[in-house]
Amino acid sequence: MIRTLPESLLRGCWLEIDLSAIRDNVVSAKTAAPEQKIMAIVKANAYGHGDVPVAFQALDAGADMLGVSGVDEGENLRRAGIDAPILVLGGMPFGLEDDVVRLSLTQAVYTPEHIRLLEAAAERLGADAYVHLKLDTGMGRIGVRGREELQSVMREIEKSPRVKLTGAFTHFADSDNPKDDSYTKMQLSRLKDMLSFLPDGITVHAANSAAIYRYNEAHMDMVRLGITMYGYDPTGVGLIDVRPAMEWKALITHIKEIDAGEAVSYGCIFRAGRKTRVATVCCGYADGYHRLATGKGSVLVCGKRAPIIGRICMDQMMIDVTDIPECACNQAVTLLGRDGNEAITADDIAGWAETISYEIICAPSLRVKRLYRIGGRLVENPFKCQG
Repeated sequence: MIRTLPESLLRGCWLEIDLSAIRDNVVSAKTAAPEQKIMAIVKANAYGHGDVPVAFQALDAGADMLGVSGVDEGENLRRAGIDAPILVLGGMPFGLEDDVVRLSLTQAVYTPEHIRLLEAAAERLGADAYVHLKLDTGMGRIGVRGREELQSVMREIEKSPRVKLTGAFTHFADSDNPKDDSYTKMQLSRLKDMLSFLPDGITVHAANSAAIYRYNEAHMDMVRLGITMYGYDPTGVGLIDVRPAMEWKALITHIKEIDAGEAVSYGCIFRAGRKTRVATVCCGYADGYHRLATGKGSVLVCGKRAPIIGRICMDQMMIDVTDIPECACNQAVTLLGRDGNEAITADDIAGWAETISYEIICAPSLRVKRLYRIGGRLVENPFKCQG
């Protein structure tokens, strides 16, 4: 119920992030790759979970490095007082090279121009620039392709004394495919060929979440923990034992009865087939709940499933609680998570919305308050900003 939540919860729609699940999932990865370092991927606001709390928890659980998508995300972590190594996985927009050096971020690079810009920035600031070389072995996104490009970048690094090459990495395109490993093995073969042109002593990483558990030969020096840190198996077939960290809840704001034949919501696509008890829930597509779940999804109320009826609105949705007479106004419903013996997972919502679990957990908007379960309590700021 709402009274158990912080008073600053201004809107009746919130996330509950279980930090012990983050910890357990990091430990699971360390068990699967006991000799390797771990990079905790906290890009995209830690897949919607909150980058600063998740980063602190992952580091405390044994992660060695953090991965972000851009310089702005790295800066946010630095401002929070995090001094652990941070790799910017995405491309470096020209003009941000001074920020990379100033914040002591490690930047993914794959062109000679990247090296020249970082060398100039490091010279201006009187510091070193740290880089990991991105190798495109088959993802087709960013990275050095082939020996000629690789050698061109390496020649630029060799004549740039302030640019320090500390790592190299690739990304698998199909490692979560439990039926066919041929593409991943091809990428591994390309990676090993490209590594023969790189110096010894750098940190090599290739294994994403699926590969950590499926390809021991891909573990290299470090593994990258992404979706499994948040509790989801990317293979979709239960090969990986992890625990979801996110639950999504909202309040019932109104309950009414409608007669058979009456419509609910925009377009009148739902008409009651019987006298129906309708509850309005304080969550809609502006909160990040997928409108495509209209007519297919359900929520949990009092440990029971209640179907979503009518089109999901910007700020609200309606559910059928005819068979749940005990539910009442101001009652919390579970959109994602467990209530009693019932559970709704991100994979369930992804099925209704015709997408993937990654998008579901990234979807809650910033107006959805993040609360953190730690030591049996829900708190807003488990780790105070140090910067």
